Amino acid sequence: MNKIFNPTQLKYISSFRKENDDLLKEMEKFAQENNVPILFWQSAEFIEQIVRMINPKRVLELGTAIAYTTIRIARELKGKSQVHTIEKSTDNIATAKRFIQKSRAGMKIKLLEGDALNIMPQLKKKYDFIFLDSDKEDYKRLFDFSMVLLKRGGVIIVDNLLWQGFAASGRVPQKFKESTKHIRAFNKIFMSQPNLKATILPIGDGLGFGIKK
Repeated sequence: MNKIFNPTQLKYISSFRKENDDLLKEMEKFAQENNVPILFWQSAEFIEQIVRMINPKRVLELGTAIAYTTIRIARELKGKSQVHTIEKSTDNIATAKRFIQKSRAGMKIKLLEGDALNIMPQLKKKYDFIFLDSDKEDYKRLFDFSMVLLKRGGVIIVDNLLWQGFAASGRVPQKFKESTKHIRAFNKIFMSQPNLKATILPIGDGLGFGIKK
């Protein structure tokens, strides 16, 4: 549940949603029933708008999960544009492949299997758009690699920067203390990068939005 917005406001915003895509509804149901975290639909729609706006040729996603965001990005890509997505969970990879096949967007998706921290140093070509949504303790290192791989003028979006509201809270449940510590430390790094015009947007679970100078 999103704990960032007032419930009344969230209900109001949600009243405008018209999701008629059967595959996306199936994926959202699967994620809920199997306790797999996926992007909030508000964040996903925002990312789709960004993809339409900047028309990236090469996209890198860090953290495929079940390919919910991957597919939504791929469907917005034009021509020969492609999204490379990295996932290390074998269970997630199997599920992602199944949904990617059903999406008919497979030609625009390249799934890289393994740890992003091992794969990213091997990537040579730069990307126009990078989306980071992976293990929170790895955010700093993944972000460092991302800034090397991001083109000048390219866009990077990072999910979960408000972390269910705990990033700004003085009362954090024990099970979220460590992850909240990582997010708070990362936010300071993200917002102080000299070569990145950055902001944190209260969309979904909090999106870090940056443009490389």
